[in-house]
Amino acid sequence: MTNDKKNKAAAPTMRIDEAAVQAARDNLSDGAVTPGVHPYAEEICKLLNDALATEWVCTLRYRRHHYTAKGLASPAIADEFLTHANEEQAHADRITERIVQLGGAPDLDPDTLSKRSHAEYDASTELQAMIRANLVAERVAIEVYRQMIQLIGDKDPTTSRMLREILAQEEEHADELSDWMAKA
Repeated sequence: MTNDKKNKAAAPTMRIDEAAVQAARDNLSDGAVTPGVHPYAEEICKLLNDALATEWVCTLRYRRHHYTAKGLASPAIADEFLTHANEEQAHADRITERIVQLGGAPDLDPDTLSKRSHAEYDASTELQAMIRANLVAERVAIEVYRQMIQLIGDKDPTTSRMLREILAQEEEHADELSDWMAKA
């Protein structure tokens, strides 16, 4: 037997799951949650709700730092804090929309946001401490998003793609903050 015949024999057959396609036709009330995502939707929503809490805590931390930053370098950095706050809020909005698409309920309970957040709120008053706190939070978010992408993988390609896009922006934030640490 030639190598070509062995490779063809060993390769699995690629076929569409027709039963899942029929279920997609039949269960219209499930919206975007098709049979391939359905078994994982609840767990994905839990992961996303914790990420949502993190994004809200980061938004609040950045906004506080924007308004309270003082010092010679602070006006430019404070402006960037506000830019980051707005980008974190956009992440929260995207995550909220995805949770709803998956049939979940976004958990925005103020009493539990900080408990579920992977990042911490920070009330620093010194510019260097603010930069450091935000850099730590960005690095934590980067690690959490990488793990979430790994966990979700191809179980939900739409959520994985969204998380990759958010991750790229979090990495940009961390690079900027790292540069500011060196300059401030």
